[in-house]
Amino acid sequence: MAPRILLARHGQTQWSLSGKHTGRTDVPLLEEGRRGAKLLGERLERAPFGGLAAAEVRTSPLARARETCELAGFGDRATAWDTLMEWDYGAYEGMTPAEIQARRPGWLIWRDGVPRGETLAEVSARADEVVAWTRSLDRDVLVFAHGHILRSIAARWLGLDLDFAARIRLNPTSLSVLGWAYGEPAIETWNDCGHLDTA
Repeated sequence: MAPRILLARHGQTQWSLSGKHTGRTDVPLLEEGRRGAKLLGERLERAPFGGLAAAEVRTSPLARARETCELAGFGDRATAWDTLMEWDYGAYEGMTPAEIQARRPGWLIWRDGVPRGETLAEVSARADEVVAWTRSLDRDVLVFAHGHILRSIAARWLGLDLDFAARIRLNPTSLSVLGWAYGEPAIETWNDCGHLDTA
């Protein structure tokens, strides 16, 4: 079978709630984020996922992603993978988009990047590594990671430049599925938070 990649963004943190760029800072989940992670796990147990018994599971090693993975019930099956870490925002770590715009009017991370952090090319290369790994397997993949790297993976899955990721928002504790349509890479589901409606 052609493998799919299921993307789970980590639960809500204080920094994601306030819109701060959270790259390598190890911010913990809020109670809301922990509750959302459990609901995500319950959803993945139900049809059509059925617990994803055959899926390969990997997680960013950062605490917010790792804890989301554990609370969703996949911690004992997951391998931590540095490639899934969030973008290194360098000088913009901990800043909101509004704060950055005050310094650099018109700034867009997907076009302009960040000073003293990862370049667009470096982030794209990491996303390519995840895509290549997924496509080398004969089973589905479930990854727990972060907003910008997951959006980057989606862009590269589709064979598009990283700036496409500017057009696809991704909420905390969301579930997205990248798969195939007529033999071409496709988005099956994006930014689905239906499991949180029961909270």
